[in-house]
Amino acid sequence: MEDFSTPLAPETRRLLAEISRLPPDWHGAGSLRPKVLEAIARHAASRRIEHSAETGTGRSTLLFSHLCPNHVVFTADDRGNGDSLDLVRSSPLLRAEAVTFVIGPTQRTLPRHAFEHPLQLALIDGPHAYPFPELEYFALYPHLSEDALLVLDDIDVPTLFHLFRFLKEEAMFRHLETVHTTALFARTKAPCFEPCGDGWWLQNYNRSRYPITDPAIPLSPLEALKRRVPAPVKGALKKVLRGFRT
Repeated sequence: MEDFSTPLAPETRRLLAEISRLPPDWHGAGSLRPKVLEAIARHAASRRIEHSAETGTGRSTLLFSHLCPNHVVFTADDRGNGDSLDLVRSSPLLRAEAVTFVIGPTQRTLPRHAFEHPLQLALIDGPHAYPFPELEYFALYPHLSEDALLVLDDIDVPTLFHLFRFLKEEAMFRHLETVHTTALFARTKAPCFEPCGDGWWLQNYNRSRYPITDPAIPLSPLEALKRRVPAPVKGALKKVLRGFRT
C-alpha cells in the first residue's frame, strides 16, 4: 500500500518553500499549486527516480530538476506568449545540469523521441486540446517502469478528465490521490498494454461500457446484442461453426 506519510527531506521542504514564494504571475499559462508540488515530492520520496519526463514547463521543472538527475522537458518555445521557457531556464532554482529541454510542439517532438531508459516519473501537462493529451500518454506509457509515478494535470478540462477516467480503470495504473485538479497514479505490475496492437475489449474502460447505447447510434436491439460479443469471441465462434459445417 502506498505510504502517504513519507517524510520530505529538509532540503526538499526548503525548495518547495522557495518555489511557492514565486509570484502568482510567474508562469503565464498557470502553475501547479504548492500542495500539488508537495504531493509529487512526497510520492517521489518513496521511490528511486533516475529518469523522468514532463510535457510543458514551469514550477514543476524546478522541482523535478532536484528530484531526478536525468529529467527531459518537452515544451514549445513560448517566447512572447508567457515566456515560461525563459523563466525556467533563467531561474536560480533550476538545477540546469539535470535537465534536457526538447523544444518544439510536443505533438511532433515527443512521439519521435527515443527514450534510452525507463521512466520513474512523468507529468502530462502539454497542450490540452483533443487528441493531444492522449498522444502524450501514448508516447510515454510504454516507458514507465513498475511503480513509476504518472501525474496528470488540469483534469477539470474535459479532454484531460476523459483520460483521468480511463486511467482510474486501467489495470496498468493505481490512482494514488487527486490534489486540486492534478491526479497522481502509480504504475502497477500489470503487463504493458501493446502499443502497436488493439485489444480494446481487454481494457476495463471499454469492457464496462460496450456497447454504447445512445440515440445518436441507431442500433436495433439485436444489433446491440451482437455488439456485446467481443471480436475475438466472434472469430472463435465462426471457426466452431465452420467446423460443424464441414
